[in-house]
Amino acid sequence: MNPLRKKRLIIILAILVGVGAAVGLALSALQENINLFYTPTQIANGEAPHDTRIRAGGMVEKGSLQRSSDSLDVKFVVTDFNKSVTITYRGILPDLFREGQGIVALGKLNADGVVVADEVLAKHDEKYMPPEVSKALKDSGQSAPTQAKEG
Repeated sequence: MNPLRKKRLIIILAILVGVGAAVGLALSALQENINLFYTPTQIANGEAPHDTRIRAGGMVEKGSLQRSSDSLDVKFVVTDFNKSVTITYRGILPDLFREGQGIVALGKLNADGVVVADEVLAKHDEKYMPPEVSKALKDSGQSAPTQAKEG
């Protein structure tokens, strides 16, 4: 093999190794940062991984919100109208958080089947619902409660 071809082959192999390493690192970083959405039914059926950051969402059950009197701890139940899951959160809930509304909580599922959330997202107007929540409700045969508009 002449020296020019050998040099080109080495350069091409070095480029391929570099691109392969970059793709491998990118995929590894994406795998660690992905937050998959799970419905209360999937969580109750054991499909959600434990101690891995997930998104859980559904409708907040009426009468399920429990606030701690001496801290910012709150506990509430989220349902997709088939099954329910308990979510605990420490912090200030969003202003638009209400019972009977759709939410998405980001956190980890513990061994007791409770989602320990570090972030709670609430809808931002009366028509919006997170896409995952509306799809889960639609799949369960339910629809989101509609609110009557004033005047």
